[in-house]
Amino acid sequence: MPDREAADAPQRCVYFDHGATSWPKPLEVLEAVRAAMEEHGANPGRGAYRMALAASRLVFDARRALADLFRVPDARDVFFASGCTEACNLMLKGLISPGDRVVVSSMEHNAVSRPLHVLAQQGVEVVVVRADETGVVHAHAFEQAVREAPTRAVVCQHASNVTGSIQPIADLADIAHESGALMLVDGAQGGGHLDVDLPALDVDAYAISGHKGMLGPQGVGVLYIRPGLEARELLEGGTGGGSSESDEQPGMRPERYEAGTPNTPGIAGLGAATRLLLVHGDEWRATEQRLYRTLKEGLLAVPGVTVYGPAPEEPAAPIVSITCDGIEPDRLAFLLDRNYGVAVRSGLHCAPWAHRTLGTLETGTLRLGVGWGDTDEDVAIVLGALREILA
Repeated sequence: MPDREAADAPQRCVYFDHGATSWPKPLEVLEAVRAAMEEHGANPGRGAYRMALAASRLVFDARRALADLFRVPDARDVFFASGCTEACNLMLKGLISPGDRVVVSSMEHNAVSRPLHVLAQQGVEVVVVRADETGVVHAHAFEQAVREAPTRAVVCQHASNVTGSIQPIADLADIAHESGALMLVDGAQGGGHLDVDLPALDVDAYAISGHKGMLGPQGVGVLYIRPGLEARELLEGGTGGGSSESDEQPGMRPERYEAGTPNTPGIAGLGAATRLLLVHGDEWRATEQRLYRTLKEGLLAVPGVTVYGPAPEEPAAPIVSITCDGIEPDRLAFLLDRNYGVAVRSGLHCAPWAHRTLGTLETGTLRLGVGWGDTDEDVAIVLGALREILA
C-alpha cells in the first residue's frame, strides 16, 4: 500500500457510518432546524402568543407526519424523546416490573441490554434467545422460550446495527400475543431504512431513532405505544397544561410521556425529514438497497475479508460488518480515514451481545453503513481502498 502523508489525504468525506448517524442532512432538515430557532423560538404549549403557537404547530405537524409514515391512526400515540435510548428505557422500565419474565434476542444493542440488566437486578427474569450465525433470530426458538413459563414481554430489535439482519417481528408479535405477552421493539435501525407499518406488525411498543435512517438531527427520538397500553413515565414535570388540577403527571397522551421543555428544533428537523420520507422514502430505500447489495457483493469478492450477516440477496438493513485477515478493525478504520477519506466505524458498536453471538467480541468489526447521499462512486472508492490496503 502506498505510504501517504496525512497532508495528502483526500478532503472529500466518503461517509459510510449511517448506522451511527446519517450525514449529510437534507437541506430541508437544516432549514427546519434553523427556522425553529430563528423564527419560532418560543416554547410550544407554553403560551398563547403567535410565536408560541407557531412552535406548537411545528411539534403537532411533526407528530402527525410521523404517525402518517408509520401508519399510526392516532398521532397522540406517538411520543417524542431525546433519542431511541430514552425511548427504549421508557418502553422497558415503564412496562416491565420486578417478578416479570422477559424473552429477548441475543443481538440487542446496549439501549436494550443495559436497561434489562438493571431490571434483572430488580427481580426481572431475562431469558436470551440466541440468533444464528447471520444474526437472525428464529421464531420457533422464541416460541419455545415464551411457552416455557408465563412471560410479560418479548423484546427484539427490528434490524441489527451490526449485521443489518432483519428480525421476524410480525411472527414474534403473534407468538407473544398468543401467550399474553407484549411485543416491544427497538426500531433504531428500522425507522427510515425500512418501510415500517406499525399496525400491520401488531407491536405494542416501538422505539425509533430520529438521526439514523430517519435523516433527522441528533437529540430526538420517538416512541409509539399502542392505544390502551399505559407505561409508567420516566419523568414527571411541566407539560404546559393541567397544572391546577393535581400534583400528579397528567394522564392524557402525549403529554404524559413528554415532561419538560421539548427539543423543538430537533423535532422540527425530524418533522421535515419525515415529510421527505413520505414523498421520497420508497425511492431512497431502493437506492440504499442497491448500493448495499453492490457493496456486500464487492466485499465478499475481496481476498482476506470475512463478511458477517445475511447473504446479499436476503432482506437486510443497509449495514455490513467485516473483519480482515492480518489487520485489526481499528487500524483498518484509521487507514481508510487517513489515506482515503472514508468514514466508517470500528469496534463493538455498543452491541456486545451481538458480537458475542457472531464470535467477534475480542476484535469487534469494521462496520459500513449505507445511507442517504451515498453513490456508486462512493462504493467503488471503499472497495478499491480495501483492496489496496489488503494487497
